Amino acid sequence: MKSLSRITAIIKKEVRQLGRDRLTFGMVVGLPVIQMLLFGYAINTDVRNLRTAIANQVDTPLSRQFVAELRQTQVVDIVESVETALDLEDLLRRGKISIGAIIPADFDRRISDPSRAAVQLLVDGSDPTILGVANQLRTMPFGFDATAVASGGRSIIEVRPYYNPERRTPVNIIPGLMGVILTMTMILFTAVAIVRERERGNLELLINTPLSSAELMIGKVIPYIIIGMLQLALILGVGRLLFDVPVRGSVVDLYLAASAFVAANLALGLLISTAAKTQFQAMQMMVFVLLPSILLSGFMFPFDGMPKFAQYIGEILPNTHFIRLTRGIMLRDASLSELTPDLAYLIAFTIVAMSVAAARFTKRLD
Repeated sequence: MKSLSRITAIIKKEVRQLGRDRLTFGMVVGLPVIQMLLFGYAINTDVRNLRTAIANQVDTPLSRQFVAELRQTQVVDIVESVETALDLEDLLRRGKISIGAIIPADFDRRISDPSRAAVQLLVDGSDPTILGVANQLRTMPFGFDATAVASGGRSIIEVRPYYNPERRTPVNIIPGLMGVILTMTMILFTAVAIVRERERGNLELLINTPLSSAELMIGKVIPYIIIGMLQLALILGVGRLLFDVPVRGSVVDLYLAASAFVAANLALGLLISTAAKTQFQAMQMMVFVLLPSILLSGFMFPFDGMPKFAQYIGEILPNTHFIRLTRGIMLRDASLSELTPDLAYLIAFTIVAMSVAAARFTKRLD
């Protein structure tokens, strides 16, 4: 009985302690709820509303009917109209669209010619899922009248994949995996940096130094930027040697983009470290950032296929913008100047997060 009483006392103590630790309680309740919401609502393998541009070079009633029916499939979201195939290729390279449709000048004649495709789809094949969806469009019926459709059941659409015609999964996964790995390691390193100083008593030494909060933050960040660059080199080397993942664009551009991304994650990690009281709490808070960074960034599922509210959350995450940068530079041979909005976001995120972290940090033990 005494043993049972002692065990009961320990159980009560642990329950009270968990009740006081709001972050742990949040993990117990919040993490399952967040995962259910992410997988139940945000993750959608039935991809719809892929950003699409049209080059309608004939503009006849028949071609306009095709565009209308293409829009009605809800597979594509026609966001732009251009003049030529070169314009479509430019939009693909810059990541502005996932699919480009060319309706040639002899479209009406091609419709009645069973030996020729009437429409060509240019597809960003760096994501095999998008290529698979484009191939599904080939099997969809389009309601042209009987005189127009003399094709004997053949598809009027030809799919032309760009950037990854072999549909090799590593070509799509590894550029995105770079962002996940750097997110995990950079935030983990810095999220515990200030907390570790406090727990070990080293913060007492810093109190008596002339360091400002901003100087301390910058000093904490710079060594990890170097580590991040080493990790990037390792990932690129392994990806090239083992999986033959190309780097079609500028390596310098890739490292510049990675530097901005690493800085953004380090700033976020420092911000977390100013809110956490223990290293364990810092790691708990990192999970709440890492999980959305994997699921809502376009790493595992096409970004366009997610609901709008999930896209809004994804746009906040640095990993979303870095994945666009890496896939653009590595797979589509895009220059950094063509991907400026994503680079500018990472820089702005770093400035804001670092400023907030410096403002929150005070050189005191409590």
